[in-house]
Amino acid sequence: MTTVRHLSPDELHAGLPVIEASPQDDGRLAMIVRRPATDERELLEEGELSMDLGLVGDNWSLGRANPECQLTLMNARAADLVAAGDRSRWALAGDQLYVDLDIGSANLPTGARLAIGSDAVVEVTAEPHTGCEKFISRFGLEAMKFVNGPTGRPLCLRGINTKVVRGGTIRVGDTLRKLA
Repeated sequence: MTTVRHLSPDELHAGLPVIEASPQDDGRLAMIVRRPATDERELLEEGELSMDLGLVGDNWSLGRANPECQLTLMNARAADLVAAGDRSRWALAGDQLYVDLDIGSANLPTGARLAIGSDAVVEVTAEPHTGCEKFISRFGLEAMKFVNGPTGRPLCLRGINTKVVRGGTIRVGDTLRKLA
């Protein structure tokens, strides 16, 4: 059995400079994760975003789908930090898109739009993304305190909620661009 290491508060805070160096205007889509059912993850090289379904094939549209929480984005550098550098564990955070981009509220306030690839556009919603008990069990209580604390919250280290305003095909490696 593999032991999962949760980082200490000091280790988490030591990783802040790497996260804060994320690009502000033009980033990159680092990972696409579809969740076909609870606790299931599929890593995709390509996905389809839809205004009605979010990430096509994702379980978001099942049950109590909130249109303000259609698609979640997490900073890839933050995911890498809480996963203690183990990229295979990023998807456990539960987000669909992992992006190398500053997704903090100062850079991407509510209403900001992001183009992903050549077609898709998503809009940041006001719905906070704070995580759950599963995040704590997978990354530790200190990681949850870090991402939701006074430093992590404004940087949106736990991620942001968005909605699809223009559908399209997205691919790992696609450019993300802030739109005016």
